[in-house]
Amino acid sequence: MSSNNTNRAELMAQGPIKKTLLTLAIPTIIATIINAVYNFVDTLFVGMLHDTATMGAVTVAFPLFMILAAIGQMLGVGAGSYISRSLGARDKETADKTASTALFLAIIIAAVVTVLVLLFLDPILKLMGATESVLVPGRNYSFWIVGGALFTIINMTLNNIIRAEGNTRYSMNALIIGAVLNIIFDPILMFTCKLGLRGAAIATVLGQLISTVYLLKYFIGKSSYVTISKKNISRESEIYKEIFKIGLPVFFMQFLSSMAFSLQNVAASAYGENALAAIGITLKITMIPLFVMMGYNQGFQPFAAYNYGARNYERIREGLKISTRWMVLFGFSALVIFLFVPQQLMKIFSNDPKVIEYGVNNLLAYNIFLPLIGYMMIHTGLFQSFGKGKQAAVLALVRQGLFFIPLLLIFPPLFNAFSGQLSFMINAFPYSMPAGLAGIMSAQPVADILSIILTALFAYTIKKEISVEEKKNIEELGGTHAKNNT
Repeated sequence: MSSNNTNRAELMAQGPIKKTLLTLAIPTIIATIINAVYNFVDTLFVGMLHDTATMGAVTVAFPLFMILAAIGQMLGVGAGSYISRSLGARDKETADKTASTALFLAIIIAAVVTVLVLLFLDPILKLMGATESVLVPGRNYSFWIVGGALFTIINMTLNNIIRAEGNTRYSMNALIIGAVLNIIFDPILMFTCKLGLRGAAIATVLGQLISTVYLLKYFIGKSSYVTISKKNISRESEIYKEIFKIGLPVFFMQFLSSMAFSLQNVAASAYGENALAAIGITLKITMIPLFVMMGYNQGFQPFAAYNYGARNYERIREGLKISTRWMVLFGFSALVIFLFVPQQLMKIFSNDPKVIEYGVNNLLAYNIFLPLIGYMMIHTGLFQSFGKGKQAAVLALVRQGLFFIPLLLIFPPLFNAFSGQLSFMINAFPYSMPAGLAGIMSAQPVADILSIILTALFAYTIKKEISVEEKKNIEELGGTHAKNNT
């Protein structure tokens, strides 16, 4: 093992907890911020085309990109959890097999998905809310995004594998390279080469391609502790089970989020392109604090998984307490900004008064419980780190799936039918709008309340379990010492 790999292992097992968490999380936070800024800037460049239909096309295509990323996250997070636990238990052979198998799966699944989605691209875009005016630009944009699915999926998979062995800095560099190149390519391809919206999509694919090459170099150049090779691709059912046990909930979480955004697009499109564009813009703005929280969670997970494998329960308990406090404080800070300057944020992307008004309403509704979203994320990440598939699945699916989607279907007609009785909710928004649109925007905060309550119940059970395991571990160590003394 190289000195760098040894230092990373010692840091996760014995380093000061706050320093360890920051060392692991700061690179992933920086990477996700850069990624969020890229989404922000990408939307800004598309806004320079001064065409509401193109903005609507990006909004409609965004869930499709999320699904592709979700496949990579499924394989990467699922494999990463098992790799970190295996390294914590000093089982490098299993870690090598898991990493190699995950990359193999990424290549196969990416090839199949690319062909299927391109064959049915138009029906998929219509399902995601594309109107007739949005369909053509949506197709032009999505064709290239789907064509680059191989790089998106491999990128997400390898990033999580590298994080799993504690090298969050290299993972950060890969994401930054992809995002910065994307920002550089955007104006060149869109305006200099006169490719317009198609140029924005090609810029995304080129950024992903170069970032993926950089990630592959890490393994080819032997910088990694985990070894990826053809001979390590496993046929053992246990490895596939471990990858998908944690990975599938992650996929369905993002898939359901994507479907929720699509349903939201379909529902909002009934109120015109202004409502559709407003929801798309607010989603991109909201991604900035959410990406920071996700970045921290990505740094926390290898710490939790490694120490769970090593049975260092006291470190896990303290790390969880610190992380929860930090995430809640950050969420509160972001909410304060949204409360004080929502109009200014919307005006960066659009001068349309209706887009701004609808956007402000949605921005505040979507983020009102932001301080507690971090609390939810960190506990979902904890269950994923421990390999507890059932609990991880429930927490991953409830917010944007099991709660949000039904509410999104129920609330618009409910608000239309009972606008008088529900006027206290409709009038809570800063700007007036149709009752049905208020119903669409009210679905997220109600889903958040329900999800937070469920997370709190799950958090109680896992903390109790950690205490029991810690006590058992102390008793076992005491027994071992007693035997050695005799």
